[in-house]
Amino acid sequence: MIEGIKGELIVSCQALEDEPLHSSFIMSRMALAAREGGAKGIRSNSVEDIKAIKERVDLPVIGIIKRDYDGADAFITPTMTEVDELMEAKPEIIAIDATGSTRPQGESLSDLMAKIKEKYPQQKLMADCSTLEEMRTAEQLGFDFIGTTLVGYTQQSKGIKIESNDFELIRKAVETIDKPIIAEGNIDTPEKVKRVLDIGVYSVVVGSAITRPQLITKKFVDAIHNE
Repeated sequence: MIEGIKGELIVSCQALEDEPLHSSFIMSRMALAAREGGAKGIRSNSVEDIKAIKERVDLPVIGIIKRDYDGADAFITPTMTEVDELMEAKPEIIAIDATGSTRPQGESLSDLMAKIKEKYPQQKLMADCSTLEEMRTAEQLGFDFIGTTLVGYTQQSKGIKIESNDFELIRKAVETIDKPIIAEGNIDTPEKVKRVLDIGVYSVVVGSAITRPQLITKKFVDAIHNE
């Protein structure tokens, strides 16, 4: 089932509590719309949303839980607690913050990976990274997929744009890392999707450009007022 995402589009169906579409029902319908549009995978946040999506569509799911901890910058499935919760929904892939950002209780990424591998040895894992160095570390730690999800969103990647120099960071990742690369983060046009697939990524995740209508609307409104 996971093999079906190769060379294809994954749509991120997420709406946080402060967003207009926050609802497991709505996200399941969003996933259905994505499937009807040709998406071959879904990325989703929270056990409730994943379960609702899986009841509606038969696509592989990349599951995450976004949770903030005091004194820690890592927030995407940052601890074993979130992994245990996600296993209730049985996503095909679990994505984890694999950046060098501070982690809850000072736990290292390698220690977290060891716990996951011991408890859930068959579970596929995706590393959400922000730099090439982090991607290489994630490969060494045994992640099944390496994502560019957090490029530009961490202190260590501040100012980096994923599309810079014709996706130079992605090209370097494809050239130097053996694990499948999943392009994600500001891949917000069909042209960018096609380009990164041509470069050689395994698959592409698109989120806000498809599933956050408030942000899509804002682009049109900004175009009107910036003339």
